[in-house]
Amino acid sequence: MYKVYGDYRSGNCYKVKLMLHLLGAAYVWVPIDILRGDTQKEAFLAKNPNGKIPVLELDDGTCLWESNAILNFLADGSEFLPSEPRLRTQVLQWQFFEQYSHEPYVAVARFIQLYQGLPEERREEYHACHVRGHKALKVMEKQLQRTPYLVGEHYSIADIALYAYTHVADEGGFDLSDYPAIRAWLERVASHPRHVTMLG
Repeated sequence: MYKVYGDYRSGNCYKVKLMLHLLGAAYVWVPIDILRGDTQKEAFLAKNPNGKIPVLELDDGTCLWESNAILNFLADGSEFLPSEPRLRTQVLQWQFFEQYSHEPYVAVARFIQLYQGLPEERREEYHACHVRGHKALKVMEKQLQRTPYLVGEHYSIADIALYAYTHVADEGGFDLSDYPAIRAWLERVASHPRHVTMLG
């Protein structure tokens, strides 16, 4: 039985939740309130010295952190992580893209708007996030015009990694109406029979 330490509204935590549901794996969710400082408490830092969620705790007490690393651990040997080296590398390619070119802008804009209420002192940063976030969305749109999923014909953890914050991008002020391929992909991902919503 896995333990997941996280916040249901966090896209990074949602990646882990969605992966567990797709695999039909049993888990216990331990709520963590980042705004209340839960991630900086001694007990949490013993699980992740970097003080961030999500954390996946295994039966033997081992703790794994960094959402995309957890996805790779959980998906190993499953249909959601290809074994062929080129395809597996393309999965990693999209996961790195998510962490460096997508999440820092799409997720941060959402945090500023949803969690902080768009304070005046962060408005300039918020608008800058939109410029860079739309650049990332355009990269995704081009790929999804060519293939149904980010790595070819099959749903993988590359899709989970990018679905997490893209499907709630509107909560950060992003309008996806100009991205028809992304919108079709969002529907495709959500149509999986074992799909679970962020707050479901």
